Amino acid sequence: MNRFKRVFLGDRAFYRQVIAIVIPVIIQNSVTNFVNLLDNIMVGQLGTAQVSGVAIAGQLVFIFNLLIFGSLSGPGIFGAQFYGAKNLEGFRDTFRLRIWFCGSILVLFVISTLVFHDPLIGLFLQGEGDPAAAGEMLAYGREYILWMLPGMLPFALCMSYASALREAGETMLPMKASVVAVLTNLVFNYLLIFGHLGFPSMGVKGAAIATVVSRFLELAIILYAVHGKKLYPFMYGVYSRMTVPGKLIKAVLRRGAPLMVNEGLWALGVTAINQIYSMRALHVLAAISIASTISNLFNVLFLSMGNAVAVMVGQALGANDMPRARANAWRLMFLSVSLCVIIGGTMAVLAPFFPRLYNTEDSVRSLAAGMILIYSALMPFFSINHSSYFVLRSGGSTVVTFLFDAAFNWVVIVPFSLFLVQATALPIITVFALSQSIQVFKSGIGLMLVRHGMWQNNIVGGPQR
Repeated sequence: MNRFKRVFLGDRAFYRQVIAIVIPVIIQNSVTNFVNLLDNIMVGQLGTAQVSGVAIAGQLVFIFNLLIFGSLSGPGIFGAQFYGAKNLEGFRDTFRLRIWFCGSILVLFVISTLVFHDPLIGLFLQGEGDPAAAGEMLAYGREYILWMLPGMLPFALCMSYASALREAGETMLPMKASVVAVLTNLVFNYLLIFGHLGFPSMGVKGAAIATVVSRFLELAIILYAVHGKKLYPFMYGVYSRMTVPGKLIKAVLRRGAPLMVNEGLWALGVTAINQIYSMRALHVLAAISIASTISNLFNVLFLSMGNAVAVMVGQALGANDMPRARANAWRLMFLSVSLCVIIGGTMAVLAPFFPRLYNTEDSVRSLAAGMILIYSALMPFFSINHSSYFVLRSGGSTVVTFLFDAAFNWVVIVPFSLFLVQATALPIITVFALSQSIQVFKSGIGLMLVRHGMWQNNIVGGPQR
């Protein structure tokens, strides 16, 4: 028992730090996901074709979001350790790199989407179903993604600022800006989707415009606080130059390139799996959209704990305190899993009720409820995998992180899902359950990698304690 307490339970100072980091992120993500749920329900009132069209376009947005996240991962590893080592100019250089990386991805994504939007959306419309319905889904998906494009710029910049602020332990500003933005998004969705208070009824286009408006507002709040009021000394003079030392660029690319590739391939892997599911029937995408939106509402806890892992483990490594880094890793993982057992149970109880909020077919509601139940049962294992990912990433073990995350998706889950869909006559819910259950096996690999300790690296210099 004493060993258990020593390894898995922290003192009051530990939990105070966790709360200071995690609670603002949980609030931010909870509000965001709750509003996304309301958005999803609003679009769901328009019909199954609209839900499916937005869900398909959402897969493309998801890929962009993960590419941005991946581009921030490399600079983020160094940013957390530079801040832990109190090297603020090094920290600012990592922010400058974020701007360059995100800008490059933004340009490539916008051009690709403008040129190839129809073929990309069409990949998800190959399942059994009415060709006329598929045409409607394509039209709604095209409309949504094209109106979403202007919002990609503020999103990329907000992510750059938020990641830098969180690595410095400043989580309140991103939370406040995000809460204001998502509430604005909710209000404009209500006004523009349905045409209330004299606004035109725009349907799917209105949902996209509301998102774009909210993202520009979020960016304005962050820029005003950081550069207008100058609340954060570690960001002073960050735009005094945009050049970055070549040595740091090489180091970040060496450590970060696998993460950038990882996030892109992981997002493509998830999208490929959803596309494989959709080969069974067109309505599967609507069910996945509902189930994913609901599960994201509950996933905020372990996703937010990933931020705590990145900050508390990364800063300890940067300060050369390896024992504290190890202790933080195991304690944060145990805390996350314990809480997810409770959250997963709650989600399972509520699984049958959420799909009833949508104006869609009974078959879609039933399938979505089953998927939510499967997500709830696997939540503790998702938590282990998420924490393991951030532990490995914090110490710069990026090649191992890539193999554990994206490579595992493409080598194991994607082929297995394709086999189940094409080579068996199993119901889609059984296919979904078997495909997702591989997360249990993956969590065992994650625990072994964390225990091995290969991630215990100081990558910004200094002797190890």
